[in-house]
Parts: sequence; C-alpha cells; structure tokens
Amino acid sequence: MGRVAGRVALITGAARGQGRAHAVRLAQEGADIVAVDLCRDQPELLYSQGTPEDLAETVRLVEQEGRSIIARAGDVRDQAALDGIVAEALERFGKIDVLVSNAGISNQGPAHQLTDKQWSDILETNLVGAWHAAKAVIPSMIERGSGSIIFVSSTTGLRGVPGQVHYGASKHGIQGLMGGLANELGQHGIRVNSVNPGTVNTPMALNERLLKDYLPHLENPTLDDAAEAFKPLTLLPVPWVEPEDVANAVLWLASEEARYVTGVAIPVDCGLLAKF
Repeated sequence: MGRVAGRVALITGAARGQGRAHAVRLAQEGADIVAVDLCRDQPELLYSQGTPEDLAETVRLVEQEGRSIIARAGDVRDQAALDGIVAEALERFGKIDVLVSNAGISNQGPAHQLTDKQWSDILETNLVGAWHAAKAVIPSMIERGSGSIIFVSSTTGLRGVPGQVHYGASKHGIQGLMGGLANELGQHGIRVNSVNPGTVNTPMALNERLLKDYLPHLENPTLDDAAEAFKPLTLLPVPWVEPEDVANAVLWLASEEARYVTGVAIPVDCGLLAKF
C-alpha cells in the first residue's frame, strides 16, 4: 500500500471503464485524484458514454478509499477547460504529479467510407485531446522538476487494424507524442510513457454494435460468443483484459518503481502483439 502516497493524479475520461479503474487503483495506493470526463453522449458514436452519475460513482469510490477528489465535466478538445481544471487542482492540492491521459472514443468503418467528421472527431478527441491534457500539466511539472505522464494508447497504436484507420492514426499519433515529449521533458525530471492495451472489457470496446461487426453470422452475439472468437487471437488463454489490469500498469508507471522508465510503450494485451 502507499505506492503513490501523497501524489496527485489528473485522469481524463474518468467517469467509468478504464478511467474509473485508474482513479480507484491510484487512490488505493494513496493518491488524490482530479477526474475529468465529458459526461454526455455524442450522437455520432454507436455506444453510450459516461454520465454525470457515472462520474459521481467514481467520486464515491475514490472517497471510499479515503482520498480527496476533484471531479469536473470537461471536454479534452477544449484547452481552456482543461487549463481551468488544472488551475483549480493546483490551487487545492498545490501540484499535479501524474497525468493519465485516458479519454478516447472509437467507431468503425472502411477507410474510403469515413466522413470528414468521423475522422476529425476521433483525431480531435484521442490525439489533440491528449496533447491538450499534457499541455495543461507540463508547466507546473517543469516548475517542480518531476512528473509522470502516461498516455493510454492501444495495441492499435503499434500495428494497423482494418476498419479502424482513423482510430489507429490517432493512437499512432499518441506514440509520436509520447516519444517526443519523453525527449523534451526528460531534462526536467518528467517521465513520459504509454500503456497499450489490447481488447479491454469496457462499453467502448465490447458494445452491441461492435459485437455484431465482429460476429456478423450471429443475429444477437453475446459476450460469451465474443470470448470464444477472441481467445485464438492471444497467447494467453483469455479473450481480453479487465480495466483493472491496465490500471495496474498505470500505477507502476506512476510510482517510484518506474522512476527510470521513460519513452516506452507497454502492451497489456495477453500476448496479442507477440502472437505469430
């Protein structure tokens, strides 16, 4: 216990799924939390997103661990909104030690059939939003001479995946952002890394529309159906990881245990990338 005791972590996309798991896991190990989420659906996406009630549940779970939390609705595409939340956090906590840039969205479609809006929505949220979050926290981290920036990317950021070229482009962009920032900020004692999950058991990755795309021969595919289809894709005999598995990697990168780790991508993917 206490692997990040006394630290303050800003987490985007924190209302549910991976973001909530990161918030709770870091709180369990002693961190105070700044939680940001859009907290509304976007009609162009084919799955529901986090709600104000979801964010309130994240607050409850963090406080249940005895930690303090600031939770705000905010759009990572809006630099001013993030800057304001960071200013509030610095006023209350005096510092931000960790950024977990987790906010992201996804949709699917053949590359030549994507609209400009589908392309820009993904890139602006996943890549520009990650840059905005980093921009918001970097000045105070430089001033303090330390920090850990963790981008939640994807195995799709490390290889090409059909039907997701816009999502893959955004996640490949995050790898470039991570590497560039690691080189820029190392002199200030700031570490920058990415965690690259495979399939994660969240509504974004395993929603009804996606299951139908993955299993078109089934009228109403279930998670059990998907599990059987996904197991052959990995080295380990499991179809996907849980949000808590990704959160454990995030915790390690946020802690002193990873004090000399920077500029790397860490897959949490059951061996998806390593399988021949």
